[in-house]
Amino acid sequence: MRLSADVSPKFPVAEFTEQQPWAARSVFFLLGAATMLSFAPFGLFLLALVCVIPLLYAFRHCAPKIAARIGFAWGAGLFLAGTYWLYVSIHVFGEAPLILAILLMIGLVIIMGLYYAAAGWIIATLRNDSQWYFIALVSAVWVFLEWLRGWFLSGFPWMTLGYSQIDTSLAGFAPLLGVFGVSLMLMLSVSAALAAAESTGRTRIAMVVVTLLPWLAGAALKSVDWTTETGRSVTTTIVQGGVSQDLKWEREQFGKTLDLYRTSLLEHGDSDLVLWPEVAIPAVLDQVENYVMQLQRDVAVGNSTLLFGILERDAQRSRVFNSVVAIDGRTRQFYRKRHLVPFGEYFPVPDFVREWMRLMNLPYSDISSGEAYQELITLPDGNRLAVAICYEDAYAAEQRYALADANILINVSNDGWFGDSIAPHQHLEIARMRALEAGRHVVRATNNGVSAFIGPDGGIIESGPQFEYLAMTRDVMPRTGATPYATVGNWPVVLFSSLILGWLAWRRRRFAG
Repeated sequence: MRLSADVSPKFPVAEFTEQQPWAARSVFFLLGAATMLSFAPFGLFLLALVCVIPLLYAFRHCAPKIAARIGFAWGAGLFLAGTYWLYVSIHVFGEAPLILAILLMIGLVIIMGLYYAAAGWIIATLRNDSQWYFIALVSAVWVFLEWLRGWFLSGFPWMTLGYSQIDTSLAGFAPLLGVFGVSLMLMLSVSAALAAAESTGRTRIAMVVVTLLPWLAGAALKSVDWTTETGRSVTTTIVQGGVSQDLKWEREQFGKTLDLYRTSLLEHGDSDLVLWPEVAIPAVLDQVENYVMQLQRDVAVGNSTLLFGILERDAQRSRVFNSVVAIDGRTRQFYRKRHLVPFGEYFPVPDFVREWMRLMNLPYSDISSGEAYQELITLPDGNRLAVAICYEDAYAAEQRYALADANILINVSNDGWFGDSIAPHQHLEIARMRALEAGRHVVRATNNGVSAFIGPDGGIIESGPQFEYLAMTRDVMPRTGATPYATVGNWPVVLFSSLILGWLAWRRRRFAG
């Protein structure tokens, strides 16, 4: 079979990218930026298809070097538009110098853009004239690189295309294959649609079938209930403090915050479970022991359990953790955040840079990470809770060890760092995917929104407004059983992608030789 790494002049896109390189890159940058609209809060999921098809067309018909440049432009557009809120968290609320915030944001955009540059170069290098070959190549490369950027160098799985399909039939694959499986089915459909447009006769019919098949199969899978309800419902109250991020750590706000949260507990003392956000109490645990002992007495009266976020100090080793503490009137249980935020909770910089940060009165000390595997929090009725703090819930594979034993998933966060941006809505979308993958309810409490009860189907049962105090109470049904994804994780998708890539590379080398 003839390999086609060279560009034929019959394809206008190749001529355009060669003759007008900067104009071409600008077009693809804008297409990448527009893809952001397929994610929350906009939810224009069809744009994930519309904006990816031109990119794949370029990968199919441009030289590898040009395909890489186009891929970089598309990826840079996606992440600049989709994660601009990093500037808000770093500069506006983190009070880092403007130039530092801009450099960190641009650095992330460049790194993320390189993944899509790699996708363009690999696809353009390995492609040939076969439509089937192209579909397999695109699907494998795209999903493998999405998975790779989800863990490499701490990882940043934001803007994985599968999240944009949370409200489509493709979401039916999430309990089976996880979010990367949803991405895989999306890319299978998109690449087949492009192949159908470039085919004739029976091949076109076959490509149309492949385009539609993931959507039809996903719709059928959505009717499968992978887990079952067990026991009685847990009456649960979410408390969203609504304390502005710029006031949260002010001395004059501290007493008001303590009063606000304790009042919320007393008002909902008949709930089985009360959940406060990440670092709801802006202090280290040993600094507020008297307050916590009072909370212990409060929950003992109502036979309820309180989960609250706070910093916790390990005095023996002088470490500080971002923790969730569970109290039930008798005992204390802890969950310590494991996956920390670079440049937010720890600073991967040399000592001389850390010293400069100290001299500039910038945050420079690190939060310590908790153990990789931790005991689940157990309620008095025996139900077990798996906790994720902040953006830990974006790392699905890291939570998988707890899913089989957990009856309810808990997420606490402080999305107040991102102001009135799209980030809290994107984060809620990620939490919805975790619920769907595990077949469990997710109870999500944030400082300033978006707090929500999420069903095991990924649907939002109830959510509250942002930037104000609220308390929501719902009966949450514990569930048992394991979805296929909870059992095997990302490995089927990763193994499939790796085998396809290995086979295609071997095949190309064999025919080229």
